[in-house]
Amino acid sequence: MGQARRSRLYEYAEQGDALRPEPSDGSEHRRHAFAALLGEFRRTAVLVPVDADGAPLAAEFSGVRWIYAFSDEGALARFAVARGEGAREWAYQRWLGARLLDAAVPAVGVPCGVALDCADGVDGVVFPPVRGVVPDAVAVDVNGGDGGDGGTGDAR
Repeated sequence: MGQARRSRLYEYAEQGDALRPEPSDGSEHRRHAFAALLGEFRRTAVLVPVDADGAPLAAEFSGVRWIYAFSDEGALARFAVARGEGAREWAYQRWLGARLLDAAVPAVGVPCGVALDCADGVDGVVFPPVRGVVPDAVAVDVNGGDGGDGGTGDAR
């Protein structure tokens, strides 16, 4: 018999493990760097493309919804071109990263994170739905963390 397929959510939960203190194993520098990046993101206004109703644009990937966010108009333009939609006008709002992580993510109702500058390859960053990044109530690595409402929320 084949091995049971493991949910990709476990991979995001394991990313959250990197945020928690553990014995020195060479990853301490990465934890500190990510914590600094997360702190900067939380304090920074980013561009969030929105739909006609003003809801943030997002995509599903491996069982997680990712809200798109961009550090500047150039990053948003690169995303639009990569999608083949560079000619159309993109509506966006400026949101603090903290507002995205603390309010928008829980409002989605399913496991959700934020993808920053996702068209920029290795220069892009994901903020996964794990403890230390999003509220514990919606973190996939906390017992009972289910995206806020058991996965029955809004499917935008």
